[in-house]
Amino acid sequence: MSDRLDNILDMDERCVVQDRAYKPDQAVHHPQTQTFTIVIPGPAKGKGRPRFGGGRVFTDKSTQIAEAWIKHCAINQVGHLNLDGPVSVEMIIDIMPAPSWSKKKREAALAGGLHATGKPDVDNVSKTVLDALNGILWRDDAQVCDLHVRRRYAPVSQTLMVVTPL
Repeated sequence: MSDRLDNILDMDERCVVQDRAYKPDQAVHHPQTQTFTIVIPGPAKGKGRPRFGGGRVFTDKSTQIAEAWIKHCAINQVGHLNLDGPVSVEMIIDIMPAPSWSKKKREAALAGGLHATGKPDVDNVSKTVLDALNGILWRDDAQVCDLHVRRRYAPVSQTLMVVTPL
């Protein structure tokens, strides 16, 4: 593993995003409804294209680092669930408005007046997250039979997931 990946894994309980520290109590397990909520601090990363070399196919380093961070956050918040059967996933991708934007445009974005279009694509982000959680939340992401993904502007970049066994 790379040094950057080791540094991410060393963060353990800190999980710092911008100037707001992540608190483990943000992750919630709802035993009465069997719903699991996971917060992944930081900007979302789309799944990179497969790379070819030496007669094999491999995942690029930035995607490996992003997947390691997602795994780390999920394990710290809900542990190894390895759910059996179909699951439903609701994913909200929060994106910070660009610092170069005017105050008026930033306020409009945060108020919901602007849609968060652009990179990373929601399908690539969901692929990164779902693939990263194989063997942790579920055996395989093929168990996800209901997926709702929404991207919006927010004061802090993070990805919120609500997983419900069906």
